[in-house]
Amino acid sequence: MESKISIQNLNLSIGKNQILKNINLDIPENQVTIILGPSGCGKTTLLKCLNRLIDLEENVTITGSIFLDDEDILHTKSDLPGIRKKMGLLSQRPYPLPMNIYDNIAYGLRINGIHNKQIIRESVEHNLKQVNLWDEVQHRLKEPASRLSIGQQQRLCLARGLAVKPEIILADEPTSALDPLSSTAIEKKFVELKEEYTLVMVTHILRQARRIADYVVFMYLGEIVEHGTADEFFNHPKQEKTKAYLQGIFN
Repeated sequence: MESKISIQNLNLSIGKNQILKNINLDIPENQVTIILGPSGCGKTTLLKCLNRLIDLEENVTITGSIFLDDEDILHTKSDLPGIRKKMGLLSQRPYPLPMNIYDNIAYGLRINGIHNKQIIRESVEHNLKQVNLWDEVQHRLKEPASRLSIGQQQRLCLARGLAVKPEIILADEPTSALDPLSSTAIEKKFVELKEEYTLVMVTHILRQARRIADYVVFMYLGEIVEHGTADEFFNHPKQEKTKAYLQGIFN
């Protein structure tokens, strides 16, 4: 198993509260890695470390390393936009830009130096097709993105992220605000996208993890309790906390 991201001895505190405790983890390339665990266990904080959004928090103390392409992105002197460009982020609730559907995707291309109108048009169409949204919006591209349903907005945000050609897709409870049909569409797309991307998704929904995970990381109180392939985790768990979680004894 070839790793895309390697996390070594990661510890993080906000003020006097330690959120992450000695995290050591290799995230496999071109697979769907699911980070599971009850609320407040540090899942989202770990995700924010990967694209350095944790830098926006106040009073953060962080030690350890996160390697991407042999570069320690936690302590790199490279520009943060370059790191974040490699990692598309899908949040719990979709946040389309306050502009029309077309420009939601075109905007990211333009700020990355692409101004050729034909290239932009082709990219908009390609990425909307990537997320199975083109047929629904091809005649509405100049309408505000805010008029789309929540499920459509989430797929638009995914298309926007894919347009700038990331290497990794990070997703923080991306289906929590969606109806079942929209959730299924996102899950199906994630499974397809792993052929080209590495996906890391935070969720607390066991059924969802069972459906799409290739690799599972189980966290509890800021620590990694257990991690392994989906088969190992769900069918042959080693830790008692893992077994209790899978049995629904705590959420």
